[in-house]
Amino acid sequence: MMNNFFLIGLPYIAMAIFLIGTIYRYTYSAFKFSSLSSQLLEGRDLYKGSRPFHWGIIAILCGHLIGFLFPAYVIAWNGKTVRLLILEMSAFGFALCALYGIIVLIYRRLKSKRLMVVTSRMDFFVYAILVVQITSGLWIAYFNRWGSSWFATVMGPYLWSIVTFSPDASAVTLLPFSTKIHFVSAFTLIAMTPFTRFIHFLVYPWRYFYRNYQRVIWNWDRKTRRHTTVLNVGIKAKNN
Repeated sequence: MMNNFFLIGLPYIAMAIFLIGTIYRYTYSAFKFSSLSSQLLEGRDLYKGSRPFHWGIIAILCGHLIGFLFPAYVIAWNGKTVRLLILEMSAFGFALCALYGIIVLIYRRLKSKRLMVVTSRMDFFVYAILVVQITSGLWIAYFNRWGSSWFATVMGPYLWSIVTFSPDASAVTLLPFSTKIHFVSAFTLIAMTPFTRFIHFLVYPWRYFYRNYQRVIWNWDRKTRRHTTVLNVGIKAKNN
Protein backbone atom coordinates (compact mmCIF):
# COMPACT_ATOMS: atom_id res chain seq x y z
CA MET A 1 0.00 0.00 0.00
CA MET A 2 2.84 2.40 0.82
CA ASN A 3 4.48 1.70 -2.53
CA ASN A 4 1.20 2.40 -4.32
CA PHE A 5 0.80 5.69 -2.48
CA PHE A 6 4.35 7.01 -2.97
CA LEU A 7 4.99 5.58 -6.43
CA ILE A 8 1.55 6.01 -8.02
CA GLY A 9 -0.57 8.32 -5.88
CA LEU A 10 2.10 10.90 -5.04
CA PRO A 11 3.03 11.73 -8.67
CA TYR A 12 -0.59 12.51 -9.57
CA ILE A 13 -1.15 14.44 -6.34
CA ALA A 14 2.02 16.47 -6.97
CA MET A 15 1.08 17.25 -10.57
CA ALA A 16 -2.47 18.22 -9.57
CA ILE A 17 -1.24 20.56 -6.84
CA PHE A 18 1.34 22.02 -9.22
CA LEU A 19 -1.19 22.70 -12.00
CA ILE A 20 -4.01 24.01 -9.79
CA GLY A 21 -1.69 26.07 -7.59
CA THR A 22 0.17 27.51 -10.56
CA ILE A 23 -3.02 28.48 -12.42
CA TYR A 24 -4.45 30.07 -9.29
CA ARG A 25 -1.34 32.08 -8.50
CA TYR A 26 -0.84 33.15 -12.11
CA THR A 27 -4.48 34.25 -12.34
CA TYR A 28 -4.77 36.13 -9.06
CA SER A 29 -1.23 37.17 -8.12
CA ALA A 30 0.92 37.11 -11.25
CA PHE A 31 2.39 40.53 -10.49
CA LYS A 32 3.62 39.27 -7.13
CA PHE A 33 5.88 36.65 -8.68
CA SER A 34 9.44 37.32 -7.61
CA SER A 35 12.64 35.46 -6.85
CA LEU A 36 13.21 37.97 -4.02
CA SER A 37 16.79 38.62 -5.05
CA SER A 38 19.15 39.27 -2.15
CA GLN A 39 22.18 40.19 -4.24
CA LEU A 40 22.21 43.77 -2.95
CA LEU A 41 22.37 42.48 0.63
CA GLU A 42 25.31 40.12 -0.03
CA GLY A 43 26.97 39.27 -3.31
CA ARG A 44 30.26 37.44 -2.78
CA ASP A 45 28.94 34.19 -1.28
CA LEU A 46 25.92 34.38 -3.59
CA TYR A 47 28.28 34.24 -6.56
CA LYS A 48 30.30 31.38 -5.03
CA GLY A 49 27.19 29.31 -4.33
CA SER A 50 24.74 30.24 -7.06
CA ARG A 51 27.03 29.54 -10.01
CA PRO A 52 28.09 25.96 -9.09
CA PHE A 53 24.59 25.10 -7.89
CA HIS A 54 22.85 26.25 -11.07
CA TRP A 55 25.41 24.75 -13.45
CA GLY A 56 25.35 21.47 -11.55
CA ILE A 57 21.58 21.17 -11.20
CA ILE A 58 20.91 22.19 -14.82
CA ALA A 59 23.35 19.55 -16.11
CA ILE A 60 21.78 16.87 -13.91
CA LEU A 61 18.24 17.80 -14.96
CA CYS A 62 19.21 17.71 -18.63
CA GLY A 63 20.77 14.28 -18.11
CA HIS A 64 17.59 12.96 -16.51
CA LEU A 65 15.52 14.45 -19.32
CA ILE A 66 17.69 12.81 -21.99
CA GLY A 67 17.41 9.46 -20.23
CA PHE A 68 13.64 9.87 -20.11
CA LEU A 69 13.12 10.99 -23.72
CA PHE A 70 15.86 9.02 -25.49
CA PRO A 71 16.51 5.84 -23.47
CA ALA A 72 17.65 3.84 -26.51
CA TYR A 73 20.41 6.35 -27.27
CA VAL A 74 21.58 6.29 -23.65
CA ILE A 75 21.79 2.49 -23.68
CA ALA A 76 23.69 2.59 -26.98
CA TRP A 77 26.11 5.18 -25.57
CA ASN A 78 26.71 3.07 -22.47
CA GLY A 79 27.55 0.07 -24.64
CA LYS A 80 31.21 1.10 -24.44
CA THR A 81 32.76 0.94 -20.97
CA VAL A 82 34.79 4.11 -21.46
CA ARG A 83 31.75 6.14 -22.48
CA LEU A 84 29.76 4.74 -19.57
CA LEU A 85 32.48 5.80 -17.13
CA ILE A 86 32.70 9.26 -18.69
CA LEU A 87 28.95 9.74 -18.35
CA GLU A 88 28.77 8.43 -14.78
CA MET A 89 31.78 10.42 -13.56
CA SER A 90 30.56 13.60 -15.25
CA ALA A 91 27.13 13.26 -13.66
CA PHE A 92 28.70 12.61 -10.25
CA GLY A 93 30.89 15.68 -10.64
CA PHE A 94 27.96 17.91 -11.55
CA ALA A 95 26.03 16.57 -8.55
CA LEU A 96 28.95 17.39 -6.24
CA CYS A 97 29.04 20.85 -7.79
CA ALA A 98 25.34 21.35 -7.05
CA LEU A 99 25.78 20.07 -3.47
CA TYR A 100 28.66 22.47 -2.85
CA GLY A 101 26.60 25.34 -4.21
CA ILE A 102 23.53 24.64 -2.08
CA ILE A 103 25.68 24.30 1.07
CA VAL A 104 27.29 27.68 0.37
CA LEU A 105 23.87 29.25 -0.19
CA ILE A 106 22.50 27.81 3.06
CA TYR A 107 25.58 29.01 4.98
CA ARG A 108 25.18 32.43 3.39
CA ARG A 109 21.61 32.67 4.68
CA LEU A 110 22.46 31.52 8.18
CA LYS A 111 25.46 33.77 8.74
CA SER A 112 23.86 37.05 7.59
CA LYS A 113 21.24 38.73 9.77
CA ARG A 114 20.14 40.91 6.87
CA LEU A 115 19.43 37.84 4.77
CA MET A 116 17.60 36.08 7.59
CA VAL A 117 15.12 38.95 7.68
CA VAL A 118 14.05 38.24 4.09
CA THR A 119 14.19 34.44 4.47
CA SER A 120 10.95 32.52 4.97
CA ARG A 121 10.27 29.07 6.37
CA MET A 122 9.42 27.93 2.87
CA ASP A 123 12.94 28.89 1.76
CA PHE A 124 14.45 26.57 4.34
CA PHE A 125 11.99 23.86 3.34
CA VAL A 126 13.17 24.16 -0.26
CA TYR A 127 16.79 24.05 0.86
CA ALA A 128 16.11 20.90 2.88
CA ILE A 129 14.34 19.17 -0.02
CA LEU A 130 17.16 20.10 -2.41
CA VAL A 131 19.79 18.75 -0.01
CA VAL A 132 17.86 15.47 0.32
CA GLN A 133 17.42 15.30 -3.45
CA ILE A 134 21.08 15.88 -4.24
CA THR A 135 22.55 13.71 -1.47
CA SER A 136 20.23 10.81 -2.26
CA GLY A 137 21.23 11.11 -5.91
CA LEU A 138 24.92 10.99 -4.94
CA TRP A 139 24.23 8.01 -2.69
CA ILE A 140 22.55 6.17 -5.56
CA ALA A 141 25.37 7.04 -7.96
CA TYR A 142 28.03 5.72 -5.57
CA PHE A 143 26.38 2.65 -4.04
CA ASN A 144 24.06 1.64 -6.89
CA ARG A 145 26.29 2.05 -9.90
CA TRP A 146 25.45 2.65 -13.54
CA GLY A 147 22.31 4.63 -12.81
CA SER A 148 22.22 6.06 -16.32
CA SER A 149 21.57 2.57 -17.69
CA TRP A 150 18.96 1.37 -15.25
CA PHE A 151 17.27 4.78 -15.27
CA ALA A 152 16.72 4.39 -19.00
CA THR A 153 15.47 0.81 -18.69
CA VAL A 154 13.46 1.01 -15.43
CA MET A 155 12.62 4.59 -14.47
CA GLY A 156 11.98 5.73 -18.03
CA PRO A 157 9.15 3.24 -18.75
CA TYR A 158 7.74 3.86 -15.27
CA LEU A 159 7.61 7.64 -15.78
CA TRP A 160 6.05 7.14 -19.22
CA SER A 161 3.37 4.97 -17.61
CA ILE A 162 2.62 7.82 -15.20
CA VAL A 163 2.43 10.37 -18.01
CA THR A 164 0.13 8.19 -20.11
CA PHE A 165 -2.17 7.50 -17.11
CA SER A 166 -1.44 3.78 -17.10
CA PRO A 167 0.77 3.57 -13.99
CA ASP A 168 2.93 0.50 -13.58
CA ALA A 169 5.28 0.62 -10.57
CA SER A 170 6.06 -3.09 -10.41
CA ALA A 171 9.69 -2.65 -11.45
CA VAL A 172 10.27 0.46 -9.34
CA THR A 173 9.15 -1.22 -6.13
CA LEU A 174 12.22 -3.48 -6.37
CA LEU A 175 14.66 -0.55 -6.41
CA PRO A 176 16.70 0.38 -3.31
CA PHE A 177 15.20 2.58 -0.60
CA SER A 178 17.55 5.44 -1.49
CA THR A 179 16.01 5.55 -4.96
CA LYS A 180 12.53 5.88 -3.49
CA ILE A 181 13.69 8.75 -1.28
CA HIS A 182 15.11 10.46 -4.35
CA PHE A 183 11.84 9.95 -6.17
CA VAL A 184 9.58 11.13 -3.30
CA SER A 185 11.66 14.27 -2.65
CA ALA A 186 11.50 15.18 -6.34
CA PHE A 187 7.70 15.04 -6.51
CA THR A 188 7.40 16.80 -3.15
CA LEU A 189 9.41 19.67 -4.58
CA ILE A 190 7.19 19.73 -7.68
CA ALA A 191 4.07 19.91 -5.52
CA MET A 192 5.47 22.78 -3.42
CA THR A 193 6.72 24.84 -6.37
CA PRO A 194 3.60 27.09 -6.62
CA PHE A 195 4.12 28.13 -2.99
CA THR A 196 7.83 28.96 -3.28
CA ARG A 197 9.89 31.56 -5.09
CA PHE A 198 10.50 28.96 -7.83
CA ILE A 199 7.18 30.09 -9.29
CA HIS A 200 8.88 33.14 -10.80
CA PHE A 201 10.14 31.06 -13.74
CA LEU A 202 6.60 31.27 -15.19
CA VAL A 203 7.03 34.98 -15.79
CA TYR A 204 10.67 34.81 -16.81
CA PRO A 205 11.33 37.56 -19.41
CA TRP A 206 11.97 35.18 -22.32
CA ARG A 207 11.28 38.04 -24.72
CA TYR A 208 14.68 39.51 -23.88
CA PHE A 209 16.33 36.67 -25.83
CA TYR A 210 14.71 37.52 -29.15
CA ARG A 211 13.52 41.12 -28.99
CA ASN A 212 15.14 43.80 -31.16
CA TYR A 213 18.05 45.78 -29.85
CA GLN A 214 17.13 48.91 -27.99
CA ARG A 215 18.15 52.15 -29.65
CA VAL A 216 19.61 54.76 -27.32
CA ILE A 217 19.29 58.38 -28.50
CA TRP A 218 21.34 61.01 -26.68
CA ASN A 219 19.70 64.37 -26.11
CA TRP A 220 23.02 66.19 -26.03
CA ASP A 221 26.31 66.24 -27.89
CA ARG A 222 28.24 63.37 -26.33
CA LYS A 223 31.64 64.61 -27.49
CA THR A 224 31.12 68.04 -26.00
CA ARG A 225 29.59 66.65 -22.82
CA ARG A 226 32.40 64.20 -22.20
CA HIS A 227 35.11 66.79 -22.63
CA THR A 228 33.54 69.55 -20.61
CA THR A 229 35.72 71.21 -17.93
CA VAL A 230 32.80 72.62 -16.01
CA LEU A 231 31.76 70.72 -12.86
CA ASN A 232 28.49 71.71 -11.25
CA VAL A 233 28.19 69.61 -8.10
CA GLY A 234 24.58 68.98 -7.17
CA ILE A 235 23.28 70.57 -10.37
CA LYS A 236 21.84 68.58 -13.23
CA ALA A 237 24.38 68.15 -16.04
CA LYS A 238 23.89 70.33 -19.11
CA ASN A 239 25.44 70.41 -22.53
CA ASN A 240 28.24 72.98 -22.69
